[in-house]
Amino acid sequence: MKQQSPFKILINLFFRGLIILGPIGVTVYVIFLIFTSLDGLIPNLPIGIGFLIVLGAILIVGYLGTRFFLGRWIVEGLNYLLEHTPGIKFIYSSVKEILDSFMGDKKKFNNPVWVCTNRNPELWRIGFLTQQQVKDMHNDMVAVYLPHSYAISGWVIVVDRSQIKPVTSMTAAEAMKFAVSGGVAGGAPELIVQQGDV
Repeated sequence: MKQQSPFKILINLFFRGLIILGPIGVTVYVIFLIFTSLDGLIPNLPIGIGFLIVLGAILIVGYLGTRFFLGRWIVEGLNYLLEHTPGIKFIYSSVKEILDSFMGDKKKFNNPVWVCTNRNPELWRIGFLTQQQVKDMHNDMVAVYLPHSYAISGWVIVVDRSQIKPVTSMTAAEAMKFAVSGGVAGGAPELIVQQGDV
């Protein structure tokens, strides 16, 4: 067996260390950015106090907006005002829809599906069923969101219901991880090529 040179050993060790420390470093950096951004919203306070105040305020608003009638009434009134204010309604509605899709009571990305985007050669992609029926199209057309790999973007396609089948081997979170990671994470999905209604 050929012995590796010291230089190649050092290079391999460097990349192994990078693989170990890279995800940790990126995670710590993102957490640091979130912390400093929230902490800086209230200036002239000791480090960490602003973050705790903002976090506490978010929790209180979440509690009051869901647990008390008056809080829900205020939130609904503010929603109505912002959704009907020219210029503001586009930004507010777009951001609200995105947050609701991922975290709200009306989660949109909780129904993973396989979608056949090509028949010859056969090509299947993983996506999320977002609309059971698309207006202006016939009854069997559905909307599917296809996330891009290694990005937070994606695109929507409208396909016939016969072109999709449910993902049964993964949860919605695992399916999203599988799609965004380029197929290297999120478990080992099973695809039985057999058309069926969702």
